[in-house]
Amino acid sequence: MTRIAQRAVCTMLTVMVTVAVTVLGARSHALAQAGAASAIPAAASTDPALIARGEYLAKLGDCAGCHTVPKQGAPFAGGLAMGSPFGTIYSTNITPDPQTGIGRYSYADFEHALRDGVAPGGKRLYPAMPYPSFTRISDADMQALYAYFMDGVQPVSHRPPETKLPFPFSQRWGLFFWDFAFVTHERFTPDDRHDAQWNRGAYIVQSLGHCGACHTPRGPGFEERGYDESSRLYLTGGSNDHWFAPNLTGDPGSGLGRVPPQDIASFLKSGHGADVHIVPFGSMVQVVEDSTQYFNDDDLDAIAHYLKSLPARESSGAYHPRSPTAQQRAVALKTGDVERPGAGLYMSFCAKCHQADGRGEPQKFPALAGNPTVLAPDTSSLIRLVIQGGSSPQTVNGPQHRKMPVFGDQFTDTEIASVLTFVRNTWGNEAAPIAGRDVSAVRDKLKK
Repeated sequence: MTRIAQRAVCTMLTVMVTVAVTVLGARSHALAQAGAASAIPAAASTDPALIARGEYLAKLGDCAGCHTVPKQGAPFAGGLAMGSPFGTIYSTNITPDPQTGIGRYSYADFEHALRDGVAPGGKRLYPAMPYPSFTRISDADMQALYAYFMDGVQPVSHRPPETKLPFPFSQRWGLFFWDFAFVTHERFTPDDRHDAQWNRGAYIVQSLGHCGACHTPRGPGFEERGYDESSRLYLTGGSNDHWFAPNLTGDPGSGLGRVPPQDIASFLKSGHGADVHIVPFGSMVQVVEDSTQYFNDDDLDAIAHYLKSLPARESSGAYHPRSPTAQQRAVALKTGDVERPGAGLYMSFCAKCHQADGRGEPQKFPALAGNPTVLAPDTSSLIRLVIQGGSSPQTVNGPQHRKMPVFGDQFTDTEIASVLTFVRNTWGNEAAPIAGRDVSAVRDKLKK
């Protein structure tokens, strides 16, 4: 994090302290009342049906994605290192082990942590745990989750590394003011202007799914710029760990405007869109593997229904495959008469999988023609994929797992910029060019 950004955050905290101290008493009293009201036992926590329901909800919330170290960690035992602009944050043990996990949590403790970001003893949790979204979880779902984590998860004695951020971010008490300024502690309320399917999709996306944690841009205090569709910036794309999570609104360029609802559902279930040949990348690969592939079909359809209802916002790029320019360039590629920068590299290294027409192969390789990620305003994901390579998800019902080669050591920054600029402006794609300095900037970030 730059010194300028650090000063900005410190200034922000000072302002928040000044404002919030006047209402500290009232706010603390309100939280105390809320905690007292929630101090009720989970209904029939040993009920197998309730535990099974909680297990499914834990998948909706992708709890394993943060609280399980891939390939080597016990389920939910914590210890996953997560990068942030402020330093490394380690996930906690959320198994019911009484010493190192949450085995001694009452229902009130559990609810307070998930909805308010406060652990027993008043310890505030960093919002890497997406409690600003989890605060919308319904009471019934919260009780089912508690039943599952207390009676359906195997206790594991494991004490993860302690999170130690540099000053001033090490001062967790300051999170009270962050919470006061940026989090609205409200349950999800169905919108009677929409049908039940829309409301189900909205509930999953806004609460357990916490999609905005990655797909909504962040403000100067690292807060999400909105938590539902009432915000102009909600789900319009956000940066996370040097990946850019794309726009999920109806933008026909870099968003979901041209993606049919069945493709959204297929993408989440199998890791591949059937018609537009889209494939997850970056951290979304793990989300599909740990979480969305287990969603039932009704919930997948509800999510797609909700996302397709969002109007186009923060539009970027365009796709006009029938334009005269697109047709001319398509003919040039087929005949080999190509002189544009990047074309030779593409035909030599990329066309084998993504094809000369940029359409990829169904259930194998993603299309680049019209791909929303290709047209996104933030090109860090495209650059990172070329530098580091990538892989498709391994799912129960999806196609064969495939990998994209690493080209970072093979191509110079200028070459990567030229081939990606070619991709962003061929087959009807229309997006801003990429410069060599853009590639250099991503390389530098990945080395840190």
